[in-house]
Amino acid sequence: MKSIRIIAMLVALLAIFIGTCAGAGQGDVYVMRVADAISPAITDFIIKGIAEADRDRAACLIVELDTPGGLVEATRKIVMAIYAAHTPVVVFVSPGGARAASAGVMITMAADIAAMAPGTNIGAAHPVGGGGRDIGETMSEKVTNDVAAFAKSIAERRKRNAEWAEKAVRESVSVTEKEALAHNVIDVVAEDVEDLVRQIDGREVEGKGRLSLAGAERKNIHETMRTRILKTISNPNIAYILMMIGLAGIYFELSHPGVIFPGAIGGIALVLAFFAFQTLPVNYAGILLIVLAIVFFILEMKIASFGLLSVAGVVSLFLGSLMLFEGDAQGFGLSWRVFLPTVLLVSGFFILVAGLAFRAQVAKPRTGGKGLIGEIGVVKKRLAPEGKVFVHGELWFARARETIEEGSKVRVVAVKNLVLDVERE
Repeated sequence: MKSIRIIAMLVALLAIFIGTCAGAGQGDVYVMRVADAISPAITDFIIKGIAEADRDRAACLIVELDTPGGLVEATRKIVMAIYAAHTPVVVFVSPGGARAASAGVMITMAADIAAMAPGTNIGAAHPVGGGGRDIGETMSEKVTNDVAAFAKSIAERRKRNAEWAEKAVRESVSVTEKEALAHNVIDVVAEDVEDLVRQIDGREVEGKGRLSLAGAERKNIHETMRTRILKTISNPNIAYILMMIGLAGIYFELSHPGVIFPGAIGGIALVLAFFAFQTLPVNYAGILLIVLAIVFFILEMKIASFGLLSVAGVVSLFLGSLMLFEGDAQGFGLSWRVFLPTVLLVSGFFILVAGLAFRAQVAKPRTGGKGLIGEIGVVKKRLAPEGKVFVHGELWFARARETIEEGSKVRVVAVKNLVLDVERE
């Protein structure tokens, strides 16, 4: 009897487990919104969204896209994830006014179903340097050829307009949703997600079967706190400012040991900055030049270079900041409005702290025995040759080489064993 009860319980638990696994999200339409430059943080978000949809056996995953472009390597990872997805992936450029520019072209065309909302546009995929700057002619040709081949391969795999895809890269062609539909760049023009679901219901997706979306529930995939933090600090301007704050804090702590707070803040800022650098196209020569600038500023405190080391530090900091980020993406360069003021402020801070530290080293001591040398006092007990003088608010034993009467002013010339050597003032 006991054995039968145990077996019945196990069967019931197994049935519950199987039912839970089979029903968890199966047949639902998963929706995620991407409205940002394509960065490693966004890549991580999309890849995890695809993995979640695959795990829950979703009917399809709709990615609402609005992007100015982004990093090519990050885009490649997203395209590879879309190719490998078991769930049909639908990229929907929406709402009205949104765009799929640059990297967004590849992501949209890589989708199993590509859609756009009225009033949107797609194209302008010509590669540029960080922050939208042009890159060198030779390098530009190499990068353009590479990205053009990438776009063509995507279009050919999805049986879309490969010729237009190449033009979008080489000639920065951009089209509206109606033109994109007419040129076989996308598959559907829909007002919103609900309209999109109605239009693609029953559509055959190559290698993934027929979509069955009638009555399917919607499940939104939201960004996690980790993704939001990573998105924020992965902005090159934020990462650069964090690094400058970190270096300034550590520098201040080294020049004024024991303050603690600047060092703690600087350490945290540096960790966050280097975490962000893992996701950004960083030129390590730039980092080395910035570190070299800090070394110059530290040496300025130790060596009387008459400002030459400070000048070298400023030049090194400027060049390092200029070279810090590299890449072939829009939205991932260092803004001049951030770059120049930061270099000026940080350089001024380092020079000021170095100057204060140097002055402190060469300044006359104000405390202890050395601080008394040169002070003026008054004889309180006749020096013949020993007596007492009042110096610096205190009464001291003193001696002189001559007899000095009470009330006379004297100057301290030395301190030996708590006895002052004085001379007539």
